[in-house]
Amino acid sequence: MLITRIITALILAPAAIAAIFYLPLIYFAVLLLAVIGIGAWEWGPLMGFDTKARRSGFVVTTLILIACIWGLVSPNELWVNTTVLNEYALMLLWLAIAWWILSAFLMFSYPSASAFWAKHRSIRGVFGWLTLVPTWLAFMVIRTHAYPEDSYQGAQLLMLLFLMVWSADIGAYFVGKAFGKHKLMPNVSPGKTFEGFLGGMAFACMLMSIVAYQLSWNSDQVTTVLLVTVLITTVSVLGDLNESMFKRQAGVKDSGTILPGHGGVLDRIDSLTATAPVFALCYVMFGW
Repeated sequence: MLITRIITALILAPAAIAAIFYLPLIYFAVLLLAVIGIGAWEWGPLMGFDTKARRSGFVVTTLILIACIWGLVSPNELWVNTTVLNEYALMLLWLAIAWWILSAFLMFSYPSASAFWAKHRSIRGVFGWLTLVPTWLAFMVIRTHAYPEDSYQGAQLLMLLFLMVWSADIGAYFVGKAFGKHKLMPNVSPGKTFEGFLGGMAFACMLMSIVAYQLSWNSDQVTTVLLVTVLITTVSVLGDLNESMFKRQAGVKDSGTILPGHGGVLDRIDSLTATAPVFALCYVMFGW
């Protein structure tokens, strides 16, 4: 299983990096739309949908919601200038933050607080939209920053986000395996430990320190990025636990089987669904 997981990652990672840096903006937006569509398909069973028609309906409505955002603010218009984000995009990102705060409350109080949403597919569907739709917007906000002046600047920002999340995930896995004793949230995900969480955070901070050194950032930039890294690694666990909670409630082990060794697309982007809106807002407010 570990070998299969590594092989899949070695294929996916270069493909993702190539898409981020070299796809024209419109094609990147469409590719991201397809990824979110697959995620919406995989969310169907988490709502209790057991037919292709119902799952397809959820996919279509999810894509329509994203298309409405695209129609309201095109990718080329997301930034008013390099420091000011379009007001509609900013409001939607804050809506995503509100959802993740609610999600944290739902997880900390699980399963007692699940009574009001577990029996209602419509509520779980709204939760799915709040998880998936802002992810597309956040990725586009990050990717399009300063695009007319430097088409690679937003790609570099996305890679910074990926490095934070990936390094935290790798660090948490190995530290948790070696030293994990205290369960983080056993009611939601029995495999996660406090030791793994702290190891992932430390690993991500070390990697960002190396990046900062290589890029010759000043002390203010380093401090900002390290604080953002601590926040992002914490939120990445929230995204992972969010999906785990819904899978546990639905009695589902993996969201899908499309990625050998990893499960479904949702299993791979769960951390990014939470971190992308937070990262985008952090960059809007602080920059570095």
